Amino acid sequence: MSDLQKQIIKELHVLPEINVEEEIRKSIDFMKEYAKKYSFIKGFVLGISGGQDSTLVGKLAQMAVNELNDEAGEKKYAFMAVRLPYGVQADEQDCQDALDYIQPDKIYTVNIKGAVDASRSALEEAGIVLSDFAKGNEKARERMKVQYSVAAMHNAVVLGTDHAAEAITGFFTKFGDGGADLMPIFRLNKRQGRQMLAHLNCPEHLYLKVPTADLEEDRPSLPDEVALGLTYSQIDDYLEGKEIPEEARNILEGHYLRSQHKRHMPITIFDDFWK
Repeated sequence: MSDLQKQIIKELHVLPEINVEEEIRKSIDFMKEYAKKYSFIKGFVLGISGGQDSTLVGKLAQMAVNELNDEAGEKKYAFMAVRLPYGVQADEQDCQDALDYIQPDKIYTVNIKGAVDASRSALEEAGIVLSDFAKGNEKARERMKVQYSVAAMHNAVVLGTDHAAEAITGFFTKFGDGGADLMPIFRLNKRQGRQMLAHLNCPEHLYLKVPTADLEEDRPSLPDEVALGLTYSQIDDYLEGKEIPEEARNILEGHYLRSQHKRHMPITIFDDFWK
């Protein structure tokens, strides 16, 4: 194993294998402890896409809220699931299946199409024409903005779905889906997330479906693995300390090095970055 691979595994806190029940408990307790630490917190907010990651975090969040309410002896906390389609979402049935599985306390649906299109039009009036890729980032940031608005009106905090296989590649939008208050599954790779959902009796089609960010209109439902140029199995193997083909390793480490700016808070002149 190279020094860089060791560094990445340490930075992202990935275990070569997990005890599923322990990791479920770890994520739930993480959210519960944060809620108890700040008396103003009354719940959690998360956008539900119908994919593996938001389904897992949503399920864990509802479990955490149920336990908090049982311990408080009253319905003091709530989990709010937010549907955030851009127009009509192609896999809407998966979103509804995820909501049925999670059973959130509250469900909000906010169609972001009007806001994103208005933003694009305003930029065009100023002489800035967005590429399809940049518009995709607008969608991701609009979705996060909505989640913070919902959270603000409920004294809640926003959950994120970032995990190790996403973090290593930088496969998220900076200050979009990469911006949140808590990241309950940050240490897990894609394979481990599937293991947790299987243990929690999630419908298989929600965690076996082909992962896609689905942000680009020129390439709708583009699979993550096509966009990244390698498979999640290869990424997971790397994060678990295993050897992967040299071409895949070079691609993955290239993604990691190019996306370092996404994995830290805004930099000040006092940070070690400058030294």
